[in-house]
Amino acid sequence: MLGKLLIRYLMPYRWLLLGVLLFQILAVGGSLWLPRLNAEIINNGVAKADTGYIWSHGVFMLLVSLGQIVASVVATYFAARAAMSAGRDIRLDVFDKVSGFSEREVSRFGAGSLITRNTNDVQQVQMLAMMGATMLITAPLLAVGGIFFAINEDIGLSWIIAVAAPILLVVIGFIVSRMVPLFRSWQSKLDAVNRILREQLTGVRVVRAFVREDIEAERFREANTDIMIVGRKVGELFILLFPLAMLLVNITVVGVIWFGGIRVDNGDMQIGSLFAFMAYVMQVFFGVLMASFMAIMIPRAAVSAERISDVLATDADLERPVDGLVQTAPGTVEFRDATFAYPGAEHPVVEGISFRAEPGETVAVVGSTGAGKTTLISLIPRLFDVTGGQVLVGGVDVREADADGLWKSIGLVPQRPFLFTGTIASNLRFGREDATDDELWRALEIAQGRDFVEEMEGRLDARVAQGGTNVSGGQRQRLAIARAIVHNPRVLVFDDSFSALDLTTDARLRQALWRELPEVTKIVVAQRISTIVEADRIVVLDDGRAVGIGTHDELLESSQTYREIVQSQLGVEAK
Repeated sequence: MLGKLLIRYLMPYRWLLLGVLLFQILAVGGSLWLPRLNAEIINNGVAKADTGYIWSHGVFMLLVSLGQIVASVVATYFAARAAMSAGRDIRLDVFDKVSGFSEREVSRFGAGSLITRNTNDVQQVQMLAMMGATMLITAPLLAVGGIFFAINEDIGLSWIIAVAAPILLVVIGFIVSRMVPLFRSWQSKLDAVNRILREQLTGVRVVRAFVREDIEAERFREANTDIMIVGRKVGELFILLFPLAMLLVNITVVGVIWFGGIRVDNGDMQIGSLFAFMAYVMQVFFGVLMASFMAIMIPRAAVSAERISDVLATDADLERPVDGLVQTAPGTVEFRDATFAYPGAEHPVVEGISFRAEPGETVAVVGSTGAGKTTLISLIPRLFDVTGGQVLVGGVDVREADADGLWKSIGLVPQRPFLFTGTIASNLRFGREDATDDELWRALEIAQGRDFVEEMEGRLDARVAQGGTNVSGGQRQRLAIARAIVHNPRVLVFDDSFSALDLTTDARLRQALWRELPEVTKIVVAQRISTIVEADRIVVLDDGRAVGIGTHDELLESSQTYREIVQSQLGVEAK
């Protein structure tokens, strides 16, 4: 999974990777050549007291070192450029994929997990790509090249490398194998920390209202402690690796000096060659240590790559048709025996709903809590797809309609309105960027929001905090309604969007909507009977089924469920 992901996103930058390979070969070549030059200086310059030879070869060694530094810097730059670009592309693809998810896919992964996958997980893969582009080239070149040059210097000492290197590899392999399950556990626990933190930040008012600060702090502390324990275990293994490796390296160096000193004393080896052999042994072990460092990074990045690939491989339920149909009757909304059930559910949420709204009509949906009102209207903008029957907008089944055309024709005001960080104007222009200031003020006037916006510092340029937390619930609701109006849709869908408004504002807003937008079809979910009493048609839901369709007066006569709702709000006078 990791290999496929890296190949897919690094292939567009293969020329940068080719540059990394070229300059890393030059840098490693310089590293391997320097001990040989040093040995020649000792054997031919120092031993013979030839100052000129020492200076000439010393300057040459200095030039090789400078060239090695330049090659390493250029290779690192190319590797970072390729890795950062690949990370950017992965984040964009994950974001695009998640943007097309329905509520079902988002719920499956969890919002906190999706955030972690597009931040921390991508960063792990990105860091592996950057380090791997350099280390995975440098490590084998150093190890193999060091062994070759060491044997070339003195084959009699090469048995030391043949003994020490496999022992080091076994130690590294054992430690890395213990780290893999810990990395997998660490990522899942990081998801839990992010989820709890997000819940506490989003629901801070609820936490304070119920005086649960201490309880929530303890909940976060437990999740944080869990990830700390796993991280500590990883750290314990990690810090164990390098002391053991350095112990083996030092033992090997001692062995080289011991047995090499015997060979020098016997005249079988020159002192410069001994120093060069020792340098090559260090390079071999340095290459192995670099490989071990990569071996530590690879399991963690592999877990992250698997989590990223899970998102990218998930097919959204709401697939866009390749050749979407154009609406033939703009402004109409029709349900034909529409049914929706969640996968694995015993009973559908809504079942067998049929009604039609003509352009300019107002159709209200009422029912008790859990009757399926929000689910029903979510089928109109295709937040969910029906599992039976049809939903038609503009005379076309929403599953076959051109997606952009469908969404442009619908203005949705959700039950919990959300505003984005920016200004009043940027939020209102969210659906139509070319809207003029006059159009924004008109929408605010219809939504009964002009007065409070005019009182804000900056008016249309007044700042809006993330989620609209710096305005009241009623103001946020009216801004969301104004945003839908600016969108200039043929169908307006209100999901209990008047509940945060007082009765007077609610009445004025409805009158303005009906007066200023007479040609727009309005689908209204409401709890208050006063909000929908003048609707052209009212659909009464009970346990997901339509138990009554008609006007207010007709339903008072024919629907017991509707009468009960009216009586609970307006009293016995409604009988």
